[in-house]
Amino acid sequence: MKLYLDATSFIETHDFTDLSIGVASDGVKAWYLDSPKFTPVMENGFVGSIALGGGVNFRNIQFNPHGHGTHTESYGHIAREILPVSTCFNEYLFHAKLVTIAPEVCGEDRIITAAQLMNATSSGPVEALVIRTLPNEIQKLNMEYSNTNPPFMDHSCVEVLNGLGVKHLLVDIPSVDKEVDGGVLAFHHAFWQVPEKPLIHRTITELIFVPNHLTDGDYLLELQVANFENDAAPSRPLLYPIKKEA
Repeated sequence: MKLYLDATSFIETHDFTDLSIGVASDGVKAWYLDSPKFTPVMENGFVGSIALGGGVNFRNIQFNPHGHGTHTESYGHIAREILPVSTCFNEYLFHAKLVTIAPEVCGEDRIITAAQLMNATSSGPVEALVIRTLPNEIQKLNMEYSNTNPPFMDHSCVEVLNGLGVKHLLVDIPSVDKEVDGGVLAFHHAFWQVPEKPLIHRTITELIFVPNHLTDGDYLLELQVANFENDAAPSRPLLYPIKKEA
């Protein structure tokens, strides 16, 4: 089905790319966590596994949304109050821009700089910005990021995002901040203006994967977020190419 964005631009609802990495026992993980656990319920004679003789599969799942798979987070991640990420949205479709950046090497760090971001986003405004980092290898789907000092964003990038009007930032790294920074979380605080004036409707989505076949440019983003009453929840960002009438 065609969904028109204006008189000449449209998307086809069947033509999208899923940027999410699912929660899986052998999937991506970060922040020194063990792998997610999927355990059949076994109580009072009930067997929650067909393979083990039960009538249904009925499993408990133990995972952390910040460290297992693609997730979207609210400013509650760094605030005293737990703000459910579901409260950040009054719509789920956004004009998005995809950019690809090779983080600059600075000693042992790999940093996305404000200059790089400005060069990659020369035109605006941008509701949702999707950043793909290089190298972009398939190993990102099941990477163990703990103790690897992954790439991160310099907090001065926030000024660029503010200038573009970005509400939703999506990245393929475990965090916009450095893995070990003494708890400062400078980018998070600047992006959400916490504690001074929290920007309730801004979100950060981490641990996405952008396939190499997608070209940089403009898309429509559908940001599906699980309804967990938590500062972060598993999410499924879908990118639709914007097409023009011939």
